Amino acid sequence: MSGTKTIHEVTYDLLRTLGLTTMFGNPGSTEQTFLQDFPDDFTYVLGLQEASVLAMADGFAQSTGKPALVNLHTAAGTGNAMGSLVAAYRANTPLIVTAGQQTREMSIVDPYLNNPDPTVMPQPWVKWAYEPARAEDVPAAFMRAYAVATQPPAGPVFLSIPLDDWNKPALGPAVVRTVSQRVQPDAERLREFATRISQAERPLLVLGPEVDRAGAWDAGVAFAEKLRASVRGSGLSDRCSFPEDHPLYGGPLPLTIAGVNEALAGHDLVIVIGAQVFRYYPYVAGEYLPEGTEVLHITADPHLAAIAPVGDSLIGDTATVLAQLLHLVEVPSDRTPPPGLARDFTGDLPVASAPLMPNDVYAVLSSVKPDDAAVVMESTSTLADLITWWPTRRSGSFFATGSGGIGWGVPAAVGIALGDRARGVRRTVVASIGDGSFQYSIQAIWTAAQHKLPIVFVVQRNGEYCVLKSFAILEKTPNVPGMDLPGLDIASLATGFGCRAAVVDGTESLVREFKEALAADGPTVLVVPTQSHLPFLG
Repeated sequence: MSGTKTIHEVTYDLLRTLGLTTMFGNPGSTEQTFLQDFPDDFTYVLGLQEASVLAMADGFAQSTGKPALVNLHTAAGTGNAMGSLVAAYRANTPLIVTAGQQTREMSIVDPYLNNPDPTVMPQPWVKWAYEPARAEDVPAAFMRAYAVATQPPAGPVFLSIPLDDWNKPALGPAVVRTVSQRVQPDAERLREFATRISQAERPLLVLGPEVDRAGAWDAGVAFAEKLRASVRGSGLSDRCSFPEDHPLYGGPLPLTIAGVNEALAGHDLVIVIGAQVFRYYPYVAGEYLPEGTEVLHITADPHLAAIAPVGDSLIGDTATVLAQLLHLVEVPSDRTPPPGLARDFTGDLPVASAPLMPNDVYAVLSSVKPDDAAVVMESTSTLADLITWWPTRRSGSFFATGSGGIGWGVPAAVGIALGDRARGVRRTVVASIGDGSFQYSIQAIWTAAQHKLPIVFVVQRNGEYCVLKSFAILEKTPNVPGMDLPGLDIASLATGFGCRAAVVDGTESLVREFKEALAADGPTVLVVPTQSHLPFLG
């Protein structure tokens, strides 16, 4: 029929209406019909490997607060991206992940580059996976994918699209719908929770990553200050939801059952908002709660509410709940606020030659790191030092992987910087990356260089998988192979991908090179030789 639009045209019209005009990908043969005649008002961000591509989109979506679009290459590309998909799922990042599929005519004979079970492969790390039954259903599938990805709890979805669908005629324009992105809590149950909180004598408040993702940073601070209770973060959180230099802040919770039990001792009520109850690893046996301690759990994620081993739960958007609790809870006027973390930043900054202690790295850089910088953390063995010297002070400025794997941080920093640029924000992204982590997705720095992004990668070169050596001690597993990383010339690799690079020889050169990185027109990789310093995991 004359004037009939193709599936390709209608789908791009829909994506444009939904604001999905930035696409992350690494093109393959089964995607070229989707990418043909790429519109001028769309942006294609090229990554050199699919794991990096998906993590970039994850960072972009977290920076912008909006869904991102990812294009992968059939089964092989989806397989490459799976580790990053796990991180996006755990972080509740709304992504629409598409993969090309072989032609419908050939699918019955399982041809080369076919994905015979496309909806099975990405599970359970997507909220929904679908291959449209007809080409005509492709636009509606994208609309449903957008709805599922953005409805709470948000998360990635997956669409497999046969390559011969795109040039077929569409039935008409796509139907555009809007969906709610907040869940209203049960009002009666919320009032019951408020009463129990008001009656608590020694409450503890735990604020998790959902709070920051919901834009409820200020509401969390206001509630904590009204409650005059100690505030803890969730263990190894992927977002920070409370200022870490606040007088009420007591640091992140431990990761073991026994450690959490000890941290909760002395509190009659623990109010966990926007976090899992609790994030445990490794296994150190103990009672889940001290005697006399109760837990109230507030989350937008029914799964987290269901798996909690203790406590009473309430499903609801954390921003909505915090705003209502602020008015419902009554606090005794004579309650004395507890002390927070002891911090002492007085005295001279350390002066030392490489290899440096991680604490010295963060200490000296704290004097030059911009206050508004976003921090991407993937140097797990130095996390305690980072919290000490680079406390998170504002919303949307700390990012870490939600999965516990490595390789997310470098491309995520790229995506966050791109997201900042897309929303008109000028700030430096400082990525603290271990030398082992840096190798997993090193090709992502090429994209950073191509886009001249304001990123400083601080790579602490201790020549080992330091945190794994700590696990070996904890788990009593001597002589585990593969713990050391000799022979890596990280600066040369960075230069080869187009980045400015420098190896520092001490604290003075570290400060000098970091200042030059801040002024550079594009990314810098700073290689910092550091001493082994095993973190405590018990």
